[in-house]
Order: sequence, then structure tokens, then C-alpha cells
Amino acid sequence: MENVNKPSTSIKNWAIDDRPREKLLAKGAAALSNSELLAILINNGSKNKSAVELAKEILKLGHDNLNELGKLSLSDFKQVKGIGEAKSIIITAALELGRRRQASAALEKTVVRSSRDIAAYLQATLKDYSYEVFAVVFLNRANKINHFEIISKGGITGTVADPRIILKKALEEDATSIVLCHNHPSGNLKPSRADEEITKKIKEAAAYFDIKIIDHIIVSEDGFYSFADEGIL
Repeated sequence: MENVNKPSTSIKNWAIDDRPREKLLAKGAAALSNSELLAILINNGSKNKSAVELAKEILKLGHDNLNELGKLSLSDFKQVKGIGEAKSIIITAALELGRRRQASAALEKTVVRSSRDIAAYLQATLKDYSYEVFAVVFLNRANKINHFEIISKGGITGTVADPRIILKKALEEDATSIVLCHNHPSGNLKPSRADEEITKKIKEAAAYFDIKIIDHIIVSEDGFYSFADEGIL
């Protein structure tokens, strides 16, 4: 009986033009598909699948959408047979770098003069959370950003913001004004009664320390809502 050798799934046995690393060196990163770029991160395949095939399976978890992929966790990536903890960590780290790059680009103008100056940064930073988080941007006297910090994380429908923690951090950062922010994973940008009440509570407490609340911004993937713009701060 004739022996038929099964083709190897190793990238080393592919044609030069089909190898992601060599292709990147020859043509640049822009010439590679998402699955090829992901395959470089994965580095090597499993016994039965190449790195590119594994990459395609990972992309399917995010419905072939990088924004959706960024919302997945380590355990989600490990659902793909051949992707263990080490590979999942590398993928997660790469997605986080991309997220931070996008957020940093939105903050090229560091002086905050309007809600739009900060909203793009907040959207990029918080868009991948599937649950609510409450964050604060701390500004100095020149309205330049000193610090950004997520203060609390909650469930799908809400989170709790403690004014004492926020004001303690503001004093530590020598902030003269702050921007409150939280996300609405549902996409609905309308503030709730609880959103309005916590804003009022923090504003009143901050006044005792001569710290101004210049805005409270709600963000989702679809846009943002500014308390200041709507005149309800």
C-alpha cells in the first residue's frame, strides 16, 4: 500500500510569500491580513492546525471584527483548541496596546476646553467594557490632564462612585477641576436619576475643597452625553 505523507501545517513549509513574518519583512505590515498579523503573535500552530488557521478561529470568536475581539477575555481565547494561557496573554496584551494607542491619539490636545476634547479619549478607553465603570479625569489649573483613573467597576446595569475616594485622589493629584465619566454598555446615553444624584453629590462635596466639576460624560460605542453641554451640571 502506497504511503501518502500528510502535508505539514508548519509555517516553515509554506511558500515564502505565504509566511506571515517573511511577508511582513518583504511587503510591510499593512500587506498582511488580520489573521496573518494575529498568526505572528501566536508564533506557532498546534499539531493539526497552522498559526494562521488558529488565528482565523480566534477572529471568528469576535465575528471577524477587531472591535468585538477587543472585548473578549483570556478565557474566551482559550476556547480555541491550541490556544493556551501564554498565547492568550500575548493576544490580550496586543489588543490593549492598540486600545491605548487609539486613546492616546485622541488626547493629542491635552488642554480640555470642551466636552469633545475629552469625550473621544473616554470613548476609546472605556468602549470595550461589558459592564459599567466609573472614571475620573483630573485636571490642573491650566485645564491640562494630570491623571486618569477608573474609580470603580460594577455590573451590567450600574456601578457605585464614592465621593470620598474621588476627592482624596483629586487632592493627591493636586487637581483643581475634574471630569466625571462612566460608560453605558447598553448604548443608551440618557442619564438615570442615580447618575444625576451622584453628580450633584460629588459637585457639592468638591466645592468644599475648591475643586470644580466641569463635566460628567456618559460614553458608549455610539457617542457621548455631556451634562455640561445639556446644562444639567
